[in-house]
Amino acid sequence: MGRRPARCYRYNKNKPYPKTRYCRGVPDPKIRIFDVGKKKIPCDEFPATVHLVCDEYQQLTSEALEAARIAVNKYMITNAGRDFFHIRMRPHPFNVIRINKTLSCAGADRLSSGMRGAFGKSYGTAARVDIGQVLISVRTKEEKCQIACEALRRAKFKFPGRQKIHVSSKFGFTRFTKDDYAKWKSMGRLTPDGNNVKWLSSRGPLWRLIGRENA
Repeated sequence: MGRRPARCYRYNKNKPYPKTRYCRGVPDPKIRIFDVGKKKIPCDEFPATVHLVCDEYQQLTSEALEAARIAVNKYMITNAGRDFFHIRMRPHPFNVIRINKTLSCAGADRLSSGMRGAFGKSYGTAARVDIGQVLISVRTKEEKCQIACEALRRAKFKFPGRQKIHVSSKFGFTRFTKDDYAKWKSMGRLTPDGNNVKWLSSRGPLWRLIGRENA
């Protein structure tokens, strides 16, 4: 028997049902990698960011998330180049979906229990997503922004419902707009922190802003 189509599990009808010590025997989610590409490149290298934003309150199976990740990654490698992007899958499939297996072969009516004991067995995992929630983020160079938009457009075909592509005004994956980023960087208030930055507020010891030797 094949897998059920994802339309059976699309809507958030039930309460969240995560994997716990009581809910055991859950199959591993299909998606295992959530950051693809040049994830260790500092944020100065990739100033442009494009998001795929969900427009529905629904569930996305781990299979759909993995299919979208592969689609975006393949298109970006082919058209932008292997070293010019960082893709981040934002939702994680924590919600366990269930199936009440029934036999469908000849003579199964004598074996099947019908609706007796109908609470299903764990069948897979899905992510519960909301309206306006970001599904996939891609940071890249400014000149490759349109390629990232096309890659995310292709990822939309892997998901049910409606999604929108949003070109962000923020600098990379940071919380600053491009103008603010340039302003704070010129003032020396930003310190690198992996693929993000830390902002130094004006509070605290003076040497943190002007250096120990000047204080």
